[in-house]
Amino acid sequence: MESGLASASPPAGRPRRKGERTAERILDTAESLFAAHGYSGTTLRDVAEGVGVRIPSLYNHFPSKEALYAAVLERGIGPVLSALLEYVDSRAQGRPDTARLLDRIMQLLARRPDIARLVQHETLTGGERLSPMLRDWFLPIFSRARDSIEAHPGVDQWDPEQIPLLVLALYHVVLGHFTIAPVWRDLEGDDLLSTDGLARQTRFLGELVTTLLPEHSPRTTSQE
Repeated sequence: MESGLASASPPAGRPRRKGERTAERILDTAESLFAAHGYSGTTLRDVAEGVGVRIPSLYNHFPSKEALYAAVLERGIGPVLSALLEYVDSRAQGRPDTARLLDRIMQLLARRPDIARLVQHETLTGGERLSPMLRDWFLPIFSRARDSIEAHPGVDQWDPEQIPLLVLALYHVVLGHFTIAPVWRDLEGDDLLSTDGLARQTRFLGELVTTLLPEHSPRTTSQE
């Protein structure tokens, strides 16, 4: 995808140039604004004012609002898709590490919690701008998650038509942690995005997945 993201992500170990730092600030600001107001409710002027640059300067990094939106999603969702791809490959090679996958996904989303809120906002408001991105980003994620579950020995306890529902349920549990965090903090005084909050949720996810998908199929065990 052509999104301008490369300019915001220099190789590890190399200090960011001024232009790269500016692109990173643009992405950070746009991510926050898109999460709060959606694609339609956010203008490039809003982003430029939030960053403290003029619109022509913003165009030097991202040629359009659509390109900026795509770059925000690419930066936030791309690493999650990569983690799922690696997990599917590791399971095919007989060395899966589900706990590591869950921890990695939680840490990636914790770095950019506005991504989960952005997805929720666009979905609830009809997703006019998110729909094309769903084909590019979310369908591969759902596909890889389904592949992973279908390859799991514990999947035998589920009927085939239940597998997509299981994928959706886990999706909502993971993203819901980040979308509900601000409300939960106000209601309970518990910061779900703190180090302890993330660790607690990651442990819970591990136990949940183990319960839903035990390493040994219950059906196979009962037949032995």
